[in-house]
Amino acid sequence: MAYSDYQTLSFRMEGDVLLMSFNRPQAMNAFNQAMHSEFARVFAEIALDERVRAVVLTGEGRAFSAGGDLDMVKNLDRPTLDRIMVEARKIILDMLALPQPIIAAVNGAAAGLGATIALFCDVVYAAEQAKISDPHVRIGVTAGDGGAVIWPMLVGVSRAKEYLLSGDSVTAVEAERIGLVNHAVPADQVVAQALAYATRLAQGSQIAIRSTKRAVNKVLEQNVNLVLDLSLQLEKECFSDPFHKQAVEAISAQIGNKTKAARV
Repeated sequence: MAYSDYQTLSFRMEGDVLLMSFNRPQAMNAFNQAMHSEFARVFAEIALDERVRAVVLTGEGRAFSAGGDLDMVKNLDRPTLDRIMVEARKIILDMLALPQPIIAAVNGAAAGLGATIALFCDVVYAAEQAKISDPHVRIGVTAGDGGAVIWPMLVGVSRAKEYLLSGDSVTAVEAERIGLVNHAVPADQVVAQALAYATRLAQGSQIAIRSTKRAVNKVLEQNVNLVLDLSLQLEKECFSDPFHKQAVEAISAQIGNKTKAARV
């Protein structure tokens, strides 16, 4: 079976549409090293899969993706950090280059890298109560994995800075109002509506749809080339800053205390 060697992503075909899911529900689909590496190679494989005419991306469980796994962030050595930054760039470029349209079905929280990936999809459906955020600054690092590229493109520079400089979240309903996502829909309909739209595209002219995506993405590619390398480099430099280390430890302690309280 195709895609059988992935451990943190799950796949199933719905007609001509590939439904791909982040599959770490116990961790709110946060990116550990394995998931980051798998996601960095999956689009190259999908691009060569002649069965797939469209992709729907969602998350297993109650979250789309909570971003970077704190255990991974806490234990990054320099070689691993270097590799992750290379992968981060490849993820964005491969999503833009994928011939097939990608439809996001944001079923729950999308934070940090999770939000970036959702927003780089071609069309975004989000559950009404889902919250979208890029809280990199709250752990003392640059919004470097693509947020500094895509948020201004979607909502304008001033509004993007309001969210990126604070790390505040926005509900899907508000995100639809300001143009961050295409559609805010009831939670029990988000995957179905995304699949319905993807199926419609899968049944259309593939040469026309793919070439239109390629043409529209040229401006995105230009902005990626302008901003992404710098933002990733700036983010990398932040990992050695004391504020970052203290913030990650503090958040980890909060999560640990909540987990202990839940078990009592």
